[in-house]
Amino acid sequence: MAKKEKKTEAKKVESAPEKTPVTEATATAKTVRITPRKVRLVIDLVRGKAVNEALGILANVNRSASSQVAKVIKSAAANATNNFEMEADKLYIAAIYANEGARLKRFMPRAKGSASGLVKRTCHITAVVKERE
Repeated sequence: MAKKEKKTEAKKVESAPEKTPVTEATATAKTVRITPRKVRLVIDLVRGKAVNEALGILANVNRSASSQVAKVIKSAAANATNNFEMEADKLYIAAIYANEGARLKRFMPRAKGSASGLVKRTCHITAVVKERE
């Protein structure tokens, strides 16, 4: 009779793979009640600039979208410094864009009891900040 052989398995100790350091932080504002076209005019002014410089530019731009864009940039910068321990002075806007959001369809009364349609557009503003090396 054959003896039953016990298989001794060596316990495998696997080390967790090292996490790659996070190099970018993002922030998104959803369903902002400004048309994407108007927001893109403001966004084009600050793309690629340092965060502090971009906020200075937005403070002097006379557009309704500038406050919303500044809010998103500040949020992305705060995410970078608080969550990923990046230096606030080295941050720059790597990418920023405005995508189309939901469209609100409304009606406006017109002459002789008729009505015509209105489309109130919204957008999603996304900002990505990175740290300069």
